[in-house]
Amino acid sequence: MAAGVAVIDTLLKTLPGKPGVYRMINAGGEVLYVGKAKSLKKRVASYTRLARQPVRTRRVVAETASMEFVITHTEAEALLLEANLIKRFQPRYNILLRDDKSFPSILLTGDHAFARVLKHRGAHSREGDYFGPFASAWAVNQTLSVLQQAFLLRSCSDAVFSNRTRPCLLHQIKRCSAPCVGRIGEVEYAALIEEARAFLSGDSRSIQRRLARQMQEASDALEFEKAAQFRDRIQALTRVQARHDINAQGIDEADVIVAHGAGGQTCVQVFFVRAGQNYGNRAYFPSHARDDDAPRVLEAFIGQFYANKAPPRAVLVSHCMDNHELIAEALSVRAGRRVQVAHPKRGAKRKLIGHALANARDALARRMAESASQRRNLEGLARVLRLEAAPERIEVFDNSHISGTQAVGAMIVAGPEGLVKKAYRKFTIRGAAPDSAAPDFQPGDDYAMMRQVLTRRFSRALKEDPERAGGQWPDLVLIDGGAGQLAVAAEVFEELGIEDVAVAAIAKGRDRNAGRERIFLPGSQPLTLNSRDRVLYFLQRLRDEAHRFAIGAHRSKRTKSMARSSLDEIPGIGAKRKKALLHHFGSAGAVAQAGRADLETVDGISGAMANKIYEWFRPDG
Repeated sequence: MAAGVAVIDTLLKTLPGKPGVYRMINAGGEVLYVGKAKSLKKRVASYTRLARQPVRTRRVVAETASMEFVITHTEAEALLLEANLIKRFQPRYNILLRDDKSFPSILLTGDHAFARVLKHRGAHSREGDYFGPFASAWAVNQTLSVLQQAFLLRSCSDAVFSNRTRPCLLHQIKRCSAPCVGRIGEVEYAALIEEARAFLSGDSRSIQRRLARQMQEASDALEFEKAAQFRDRIQALTRVQARHDINAQGIDEADVIVAHGAGGQTCVQVFFVRAGQNYGNRAYFPSHARDDDAPRVLEAFIGQFYANKAPPRAVLVSHCMDNHELIAEALSVRAGRRVQVAHPKRGAKRKLIGHALANARDALARRMAESASQRRNLEGLARVLRLEAAPERIEVFDNSHISGTQAVGAMIVAGPEGLVKKAYRKFTIRGAAPDSAAPDFQPGDDYAMMRQVLTRRFSRALKEDPERAGGQWPDLVLIDGGAGQLAVAAEVFEELGIEDVAVAAIAKGRDRNAGRERIFLPGSQPLTLNSRDRVLYFLQRLRDEAHRFAIGAHRSKRTKSMARSSLDEIPGIGAKRKKALLHHFGSAGAVAQAGRADLETVDGISGAMANKIYEWFRPDG
């Protein structure tokens, strides 16, 4: 600890009293902690007075071998930079938002006479109107379904639209007005688009009243089929309004962010309110120290949450934070306009906070119950496999291929919190194809494939983390297979000098029936568990997840391979020329059989290029 204080003392001499961000780094170059400060000199100096610091801070100081600094113009800029650096380095002593996926939105395109409605992720680069964000793809899909039923908007691509000769199935089930074949004019379709835009902007009630009036007029005119169509559209709008069960009266655009802590864990719930409607919610469980309270977790969460997305006009929070005004200023800088951060005390907004807090409490209780169940599973697994303690990290390996082609290996990871999907890995198996020249592979040699995957995984681990300080080494390796696969794993570990990682294999029983699995351990007879044993069920889930991930990786690789053709290998043939050739001749095989004169007739293919293509397929003249 004295060495860490000495390092900080040395750096203090040249530090300015300006706003900025600092990084505390250990001897191995790992970023331990990222912090912000209104005055870098004062904040860093506090780390030399350890008597006033909690145990966690003392640990950081003890491990600190160097520090890096970035000076900013304002404290708000420092807050934004701190959030970005935390997301980049994931320091172990910071409060971390680990699950930060992007949110989908709905796009009404503006680059076509008949606008298309579709789900969108990423930058808003295409011309059109964007609505969102939605908390999940499910929420987007539900709203898209309503838009199709209530407004009969097309969802097909422009290429499909321009090539239709008769209405598709969506028109037949009354989910599209079939503008592709002229069943509705441009003016009438534009009116539907305006209604959809108004609906997504929060004006669903007036649209519903208008449709009710049109339904009555059609009924009075004895046009009962037309009236039934209006009725169906009204019912679709009613269903989506019923799903918006959160009370968002008087709130046009806001994110509701609440935190509830218990048992050293915290759940942060985020509700998205746009156009006065609930666009769904998502629960987060940030990683933090047990003594971090809800306001502190909430403050760190907000900074990281908006590091890569624009904040709305208002953010409603459940707790008053120490840097409340600074957060509002930083979010305003991030958005390029004023952002209000409010802690409601009464009224409709307070009820909204209460509703979100109830969801946070329920989500945290479920997670804690799941964690307790997972811990029991791990302890039971340790008992069955005769491990010294419950494993903190399990790695499960499986391979997938078809007769050796497009072979991939897969590794999934599980621990006390369940499946750790960000740690999953895919391995493209080299030399496994039937036409490979690799001497150590025979087509479909599962043993050789498993040997390669395990060798690559643990050779890299030995190289990158020989001291096993990064928490990326497993306590247990589980192989999908029998005695042969177990023997391969044992041989790999022996060759690499790995002696402290337990290994087991699980094989389907006779007739490959679930419930009759056999568990193979080094130096002992296979185990068979009762079909109702919770440990067996846990092992089956791990094995099935590895199998699912391996098959998905194999299918993705196979699909990409099928998308390629012999034309991709010809120098000078890019996407446009390839498309032109395939449209003209119908297939790569037909291109290979074509003569020079035929090739020259294709748009974009010059005489020299036609000659190159012709000779490519006839290297012997």
